[in-house]
Amino acid sequence: MVLRGRVWKFGDEIDTDIIIPTQYCELTPEEYKKHVMEPVRPGFYSLIHEGDLIFAGNGFGMGSSRGHAVVSLQESGIKAVVAVSFARIFYRSAINEGLPVIVCPEAYRNTDEGDEVEIDISKGAIRNISKGADFRFQPFPDLVLGIILAGGGVNYFSKAIAESR
Repeated sequence: MVLRGRVWKFGDEIDTDIIIPTQYCELTPEEYKKHVMEPVRPGFYSLIHEGDLIFAGNGFGMGSSRGHAVVSLQESGIKAVVAVSFARIFYRSAINEGLPVIVCPEAYRNTDEGDEVEIDISKGAIRNISKGADFRFQPFPDLVLGIILAGGGVNYFSKAIAESR
């Protein structure tokens, strides 16, 4: 799986209340996108194109364990998040929903907002096309990669159960 998109860059400690503020969690998932990252960048949803990527600093997704945060990113068109580090529960929720979350501090530090980037999920490779720079990240274990490629845990395990019958 190769993703290619434009980078949106955020700093450290982007918590789930920044990703999708609590007051919007009663909305439908399709409406979440209008409020994604609103506290730090009002109107962000109107700038995102399908396939865009978020690059962030330390602790991305910290805070509450609401799955709404992952879904709001997906609904907005974000296809992956690359960060220096992730909150563990957000990381697991993202995998469960099929959103690639990649730990790669070097890519974060050497990529600017607006850069065009290509990520090869299977090979553990990031290429900053704008800068001609390459970065490596720890490839996902086979099971985790399978979940991401299937679009999330429900899809992955539903298919596995159907195939076992």
